Amino acid sequence: MGSDATGFTGNIPQHYDQGLGPIIFAEYATDIARRAAAGSPARVLETAAGTGIVTRKLRDALPDGAQLTATDFNPPMLDIARTKFRPGEQVGFQQADAVALPFADASFDAIVCQFGVMFFPDKAKSFSEAYRVLAPGGRYVLSVWDSHRYNPFGRIAHEVAGRFFPADPPQFYSVPFSCHQIDPIKELLIAAGFDDIGIAVIRQQRELPDTANFARAAVYGNPLIDQVRARGGVDPERIVEALTREFRREFGDGPGRMPIQAIVFSAAKK
Repeated sequence: MGSDATGFTGNIPQHYDQGLGPIIFAEYATDIARRAAAGSPARVLETAAGTGIVTRKLRDALPDGAQLTATDFNPPMLDIARTKFRPGEQVGFQQADAVALPFADASFDAIVCQFGVMFFPDKAKSFSEAYRVLAPGGRYVLSVWDSHRYNPFGRIAHEVAGRFFPADPPQFYSVPFSCHQIDPIKELLIAAGFDDIGIAVIRQQRELPDTANFARAAVYGNPLIDQVRARGGVDPERIVEALTREFRREFGDGPGRMPIQAIVFSAAKK
């Protein structure tokens, strides 16, 4: 049907990487890469690596000899990620499902997952899989978006898209913000066997140099566009125009300024 919230295919990866990446992902990528590299791990796994925004930051932050393996469920995302690296940079790319990792036990010293957990169909299994492939003494660093309350771009995109389909509003923008409650994630990590759990709530401000461009990416850079097309009867450009107006109203323009908030978890395997 093309309305799956996890299907980042077609032209979505390009819009995601170029339109959303610099605004909402890049600074958080720098932060999570720094956290993951702090213990100088020799073998690092990234799950839900997407278009390599974190992967690039990780490679820059890790020791030269470290081996980095980047995985994602959607091969078209990894195709873009590969273009960000030169031969010999010790980065391997592999299609993989985070709830059924194709790696041996204790294969990695660190695991990183930025804004991916929300899309995993079995979150408990994803945590147990991370624990399994992590070596004793290793750390799992993951991040999720906080709620719509603290990420108004997500709330506005959800509301604007919904206005065009009142009988059957697209639900994509519910998914990325669905893991904002800290306690359930903490409990899942503990149940998987993790210890020494750290939690950081990171609030930042983003500049929007081109609000219309960001609005376009917010429609075309994720499976919302597939959900719109599956419903039919509405030109996606109308949604982009409406979203641009709402973003300008909320954040200003030339440039706009937008608050954004994420939660980062760090957990150890003893």
